[in-house]
Amino acid sequence: MYVIQFIRGFCMALADSVPGVSGGTVAFLLGFYDQFIGSIDDLLSGNMEKKKKALFFLIKLGIGWVCGFILAMLVLASVFESHIYIISSLFIGFIVFAIPIVMMEEKECLLAKKSCALFVILGIAVVSAITYFNPTGGGTGMNLDHLNLKLGIYVFVAGMITISAMVLPGISGSTLLLIMGLYLPIVAAIKEFFHLNFACFKTVFLFGCGVIVGAFSVVKLIRKALENFRAQTIYTIVGLMIGSIYAVIMGPTSLENPKPAMTWHEFSIIAFVIGGVIIIGMQKMKGLKK
Repeated sequence: MYVIQFIRGFCMALADSVPGVSGGTVAFLLGFYDQFIGSIDDLLSGNMEKKKKALFFLIKLGIGWVCGFILAMLVLASVFESHIYIISSLFIGFIVFAIPIVMMEEKECLLAKKSCALFVILGIAVVSAITYFNPTGGGTGMNLDHLNLKLGIYVFVAGMITISAMVLPGISGSTLLLIMGLYLPIVAAIKEFFHLNFACFKTVFLFGCGVIVGAFSVVKLIRKALENFRAQTIYTIVGLMIGSIYAVIMGPTSLENPKPAMTWHEFSIIAFVIGGVIIIGMQKMKGLKK
């Protein structure tokens, strides 16, 4: 059981660390999403017995997550920009193969409320609008070397938004960071911090505070939405995932050294298929516990 929770956390961290699908999507694919959300909520507002049970579960999951996150941060900063089109193709594979699996997992709920399918359009519109109107895209980049008040607030808010997306089984928080022009700067700052370069401490601290505040504020809302409006929530999540394909395609334009948006010429079918195989493999892991 300890090994299973470690693997779950490790897989969530890898997903959270790259633009594509979120750690929440991985939890969904591996069949423990409701337990994950419920445990966080119980830790915040449950009775003592529920708090202990939730803490025990989250610690086991968290150890795997921390290991996966550190590994991803140490590797990603050095390969992300130089192989952006291959990595973007991999991310699209994650998303495209994850969408039907999520829908199959929630088939009964979705079929019972087909009229709520319009929420898919809402999800697509939200991500597409954020990507299209991204003020840091198209060559402006984001330099975090010298934080001022305005930029510090932006990093804090980005942390809140990122963790909210990471918890939701839909668009990746890393995809949103990519849209906001902060993905590579944040990855680089965390990597330098792990190498004991504390010049970037303020950036990591502000982002981390945003993550904590976002986690405390969004989890209860998500749990209530899944309990009372599950079909609408799942349809919206599917829309967010579909919309995030556009975000990943446009991702290269938000790099510090901007590149053209990905086209069919740069698209790697091999990386796309590898992404799909990874997602299918994660879904198959649901039976590992049994």
